[in-house]
Amino acid sequence: MTNPAQAEIGVIGGSGFYSFLDDVTEMRVTTPYGDPSDALFVGELSGRRVAFLPRHGRDHGLPPHRINYRANLWALRAVGVRQIFGPCAVGGLREKYGPGTLVVPDQLVDRTKARAQSYFDGEERADGSRPNVLHVSFADPYCETGREVALAAARGQSWEPVDGGTMVVVEGPRFSTRAESRWHAAQGWAVVGMTGHPEAVLARELGMCYSSLALVTDLDAGAETGEGVSHTEVLQVFQENLGRLRTVLFDAVAALPESPSCGCSEALAGFDPGIDLP
Repeated sequence: MTNPAQAEIGVIGGSGFYSFLDDVTEMRVTTPYGDPSDALFVGELSGRRVAFLPRHGRDHGLPPHRINYRANLWALRAVGVRQIFGPCAVGGLREKYGPGTLVVPDQLVDRTKARAQSYFDGEERADGSRPNVLHVSFADPYCETGREVALAAARGQSWEPVDGGTMVVVEGPRFSTRAESRWHAAQGWAVVGMTGHPEAVLARELGMCYSSLALVTDLDAGAETGEGVSHTEVLQVFQENLGRLRTVLFDAVAALPESPSCGCSEALAGFDPGIDLP
């Protein structure tokens, strides 16, 4: 019999996703890094065991820079998750990437400032253990298997996605200035968000596959004229596309291979982490 407390696939997203699971079990998970954003909601979807974690908490009470990313990823691995989708709202940095565009990025640029972004920093944890200092390869930040599955799922719903592109992640919670946005666009980057890092690198350090589905909700401030980005505008566009994004996400979850050949799980091969991983 399947243990209802275990899952194989994780989704870091909002409450609009986990409400469609069958026989949901709400789980509180304690980690050496504190509490995750909320409980995990574990259930079955298309025959797969899935754990959903509300990134900002179920009441959206956590701004991007205050999310406990290390606790979130640790908690997911602790219940058995090895493959993760991280849907998120982003701003488009190119005119052709307008509201409603779905981007499946293949690269990432980190412009955050004050986030703990490694488990292997040599600092003593609350339980008294101390991880070794490790330098994990991150040249290709997203799982190629997960990307391919997400792209195919979108196309299956007649939603032609953007295959590849760079997501630049800023600290938030404010939106970019026009000067910042124009600079981001001038670098050739595709979209800008606030939560895609350090989720991706923490998943890599734990040997988990991680892929992003980035929904463009606005053209970023420097990529358009007018008043710039507003919170209301972002929420409105996200809600308008939530049903379609949810369908794509659920199709992708069902299509993930049970034993991916991407190599993400081997990120720590040959390393001694110095701590016990969940």
